[in-house]
Amino acid sequence: MAREPSSSIEIRVLSKRGSNVIHPVEVDTPPLLPSPSPGPVPVVYREIKHFKKWVPWLIPSFVVANTIMLGITMYVNNCPKNSISCIADFLGRFSFQPFKENPLLGPSSSTLQKMGALDVSRVVDRHQGWRLITCIWLHGGVFHLLANMLSLLVIGIRLEQEFGFVKIGLLYVISGFGGSLLSGLFLQQNISVGASGALFGLLGGMLSELITNWSIYANKLAAFLTLVIIIAINLAVGILPHVDNFAHIGGFLSGFLLGFVFLIRPQFGWVSQKYASLEHSTSPKPKFKTYQCILWVASVILLIIGLTLGLVMLLRGVDANDDCSWCHYLSCVPTSKWSCKTEAAYCLSDQIGNQLNLTCSSNGKSSIYLLADPTSSQIQGLCSELCN
Repeated sequence: MAREPSSSIEIRVLSKRGSNVIHPVEVDTPPLLPSPSPGPVPVVYREIKHFKKWVPWLIPSFVVANTIMLGITMYVNNCPKNSISCIADFLGRFSFQPFKENPLLGPSSSTLQKMGALDVSRVVDRHQGWRLITCIWLHGGVFHLLANMLSLLVIGIRLEQEFGFVKIGLLYVISGFGGSLLSGLFLQQNISVGASGALFGLLGGMLSELITNWSIYANKLAAFLTLVIIIAINLAVGILPHVDNFAHIGGFLSGFLLGFVFLIRPQFGWVSQKYASLEHSTSPKPKFKTYQCILWVASVILLIIGLTLGLVMLLRGVDANDDCSWCHYLSCVPTSKWSCKTEAAYCLSDQIGNQLNLTCSSNGKSSIYLLADPTSSQIQGLCSELCN
């Protein structure tokens, strides 16, 4: 007489990041057919829905969108028409501004402002709050775009595979918005562009995901220390001049809190029990542990309060530096090698015939250009070169 097949749950370890996480896998036992000689029942594995692998498409789409936006920005910039000299003239209107004006191989600051860069004066005085979102899709140049998009592919694709496009898409956009808010509260004299705040949000989400799903990780301490070191190094780079570290910090904090909300996983015992047969069921186990629920609630409250308060303060024209005299060191630390002064470039101009005289108001430098009927864009570009 054939034995009854077992319908118990077996656990198989799959890899998420190296061998750092355990994935439960459902076991299907096919019905037993009559056989002259009893033998082992074949076991068929299939991944359960709580740990399914997603096909990443949103993060690559973000990379394409950012690349297209830089192309459109360069088309609008039209360096040959609006500047005296350009880099890579053979590209026509897609050529780049001079290195002295933009060392990142990109457009002028006035073009970025026109395309939707974060400009606090326009957000406050002209009610252009949409710039808090549009600025994360713009980049200062080719070098800026390459650095951010390579990082986005490395970090984002793996996260989208694990958690899906909805959660990672929301994490990316909301973190970028949070980075723009903090940047607008502290850096109000210059424009800001780039996806760095959203990228730091993904790093923050990875850290909180590790914390809230701590019990399902192997080698958890090593993974935690590695991630903290990576984040610390990236934040340390932000103290260099011309880097908006407030966007990095704001994006990281937003993503860290969002990770507790979006990237929470059910506990191992609950998953095993859910797919076990009634014969082997035990007392009900909670889907999430108590500390996970506490972190979820606390993060939602802090996110709502923080983003709302930051937006209200920004729209009212609050300068956070007035209440924190040392906070500017979080974005730039002056040394003998560089200065952290970021005043906008202003020049006094005097046109005499075909001769244009420019004097930079910030450093006192003067220069003479042979130029008949210069446009305002050409004068602004020359002024930026002179002041830089």
